[in-house]
Amino acid sequence: MTLTEFQGALASKNATPGGGTAAAIALGQAAGLTEMVCSLTIGSEKWSDGWQAAEIARLVAGDVLSHAGRLANEDSAAFDTVVAAFRMPKATEEEKEIRRNAIRQGTLHAALVPLETAKKGMELLQTLEGLAAKGNGNAASDVGVASLLASAAVKGALFNVEINVASLPPEMAAGVVEGSHGMREACSKVARGVMHAVHERIQS
Repeated sequence: MTLTEFQGALASKNATPGGGTAAAIALGQAAGLTEMVCSLTIGSEKWSDGWQAAEIARLVAGDVLSHAGRLANEDSAAFDTVVAAFRMPKATEEEKEIRRNAIRQGTLHAALVPLETAKKGMELLQTLEGLAAKGNGNAASDVGVASLLASAAVKGALFNVEINVASLPPEMAAGVVEGSHGMREACSKVARGVMHAVHERIQS
């Protein structure tokens, strides 16, 4: 899709693409901006103090960027699988059991995909404070935007994790709940550090 087509698809009454896909796309944009700032930093003697931070950020951003599109597609596909499971026949007890298991397995997968998005977002966020503090000062605002997008991706993805695990049996959701525990608070803390570094850099 072009950007306009994707926005049109989001605006349509269709359930997919939805918030989880949008979160993964935001993460990809954050990674792209990060790579740009790294490229504007590495190799420039003026910003040599920031080369190490930029190398670290670029390595993570490249990995995140390579996964963001896949996560966006998988998020939509996972939701479509759950919808398909709800439409399975339920005339007999056997059909009901098969349908129930399909719904649960589909819902679990629909929680695991945004959990991966959130984890990738955290990995990226954790590289941005150093990049903001020591990278190319002319691009400090771009690091700020990357941080906002990455934070939105993490927190948006976590909403999708939470809404899916809420409908699962506790024992089935336990691994996902454990994997996402404390991530929202950690995201806020890291993002605040990046914002502080960005503001300091812009004002210096």
